[in-house]
Amino acid sequence: MIGRDADIPYERPPLSKEYLAREKEFERICIRPAKFWDDKQVGMMLGSTVTEVDPGAHKLTLADGSTVEYGKLIWATGGDPRRLSCAGADLAGVHGVRDRADADRMMAELDAGAKNVVVIGGGYIGLEAAAVLTKFGCNVVLLEALPRVLARVAGEELSSFYQNEHLSKGVDLRLEVQVDCLVGNDGKVTGVKLVDGQVLPADMVVVGIGIVPAVGPLIAAGAAGGNGVDVDEFCRTSLPDIYAIGDCAAHANAFAEGAVIRLESVQNANDMATTAAKDITGKGEPYHALPWFWSNQYDLKLQTAGLSIGHDTTVLRGDPASRSFSVVYLRGGKVIALDCVNAMKDYVQGRKLVEAGLAITPEALANAEVPLKELM
Repeated sequence: MIGRDADIPYERPPLSKEYLAREKEFERICIRPAKFWDDKQVGMMLGSTVTEVDPGAHKLTLADGSTVEYGKLIWATGGDPRRLSCAGADLAGVHGVRDRADADRMMAELDAGAKNVVVIGGGYIGLEAAAVLTKFGCNVVLLEALPRVLARVAGEELSSFYQNEHLSKGVDLRLEVQVDCLVGNDGKVTGVKLVDGQVLPADMVVVGIGIVPAVGPLIAAGAAGGNGVDVDEFCRTSLPDIYAIGDCAAHANAFAEGAVIRLESVQNANDMATTAAKDITGKGEPYHALPWFWSNQYDLKLQTAGLSIGHDTTVLRGDPASRSFSVVYLRGGKVIALDCVNAMKDYVQGRKLVEAGLAITPEALANAEVPLKELM
């Protein structure tokens, strides 16, 4: 196992949640203790980066010039946080959230007295970071270029709810704003300048504007791809004996009407890993897994099942004021996804509705007194 992280494999979602909030020590987010890998005779090449893939020779070249031969290769590199393209993006105090080192640097700056924080991006990473930083007493300004947060992944009902939640916790939420540049002093960020000329003071800037799939060496070696690397139903790339899984792999997804997409989720990475492993061991089964996601913000747990891409109807189930409700998404009368806030039963039972692709009337779905399982 080759990885550029210096640490043994660990869960990344907690980096913007429990780990950043110091609710979980690093040992608690490790996928397995070090002894597990030793016992299973898994060789670890930590702190190593693959710079070149030679598919003909079945050989990898690392950043230090050394080479590694392979019989089968699984490319599970995820992506790098998308960087700002404006001046000042490389100043100290400007952070993405990808690995443990990123979160550790943020925590060190908080310990050193950082108080004014600007979060750029109103997606899940930005919202989760804002929730944690507000808990630490920081003055948080959250900037989103679109008219609402979570605009690319959720309906207006959910966006409105989370906007109000963050506002109620003291977050200065600004929509439809553009960043001109970052300003600094002695190489350290001190502010964020908006296109209207206003400069927001910033001891720290957190950038959550998506990722760039880390597939450069594969594409350079001739692998098919564009937004990530293309894989078939067994997670095989166009290069012989090379598989790709997780955030970096673009695949035709049945829950997106067969569209080729990348899914940035733990579920997708785990299920693709199973698909690749089975194919390598001669027990191949095509990838077919229900997408699911989650997000923790304040005392709210959001659980999503399915993909709301292309929905034509939304149904609000329950009262957002109660802080426990669901948004159900339909396309052509069929349930395709649910966003469930503090609504575990809806999430568990709603998954089955999505998997079955059932057509259910909006009126029936809106009645929160009737359990979703009774609509099967």
